[in-house]
Amino acid sequence: MYLFTVEQNPHAGGPFADAARFLGSVGAPVPQILHLFAYKPAATKHLAQFTQAVMRGPSPLSPGMRELIAAVTSKGNHCLF
Repeated sequence: MYLFTVEQNPHAGGPFADAARFLGSVGAPVPQILHLFAYKPAATKHLAQFTQAVMRGPSPLSPGMRELIAAVTSKGNHCLF
């Protein structure tokens, strides 16, 4: 879903906004999640920490296996990730 006020936020800042601008400047596709993370960086900080804990923290599955599961799920959802 495209949300103009999220993607075109003139106040977006931080590393996620920087990454989105860089990808756009080189003509690469910009994952929509970057715009969302840049829209409210204080709130998304916690989501980013959670994601890292789930993907890199202690688990019976290796980080590589967790990445593979995420990639297969994204492909099934027709997501560029």
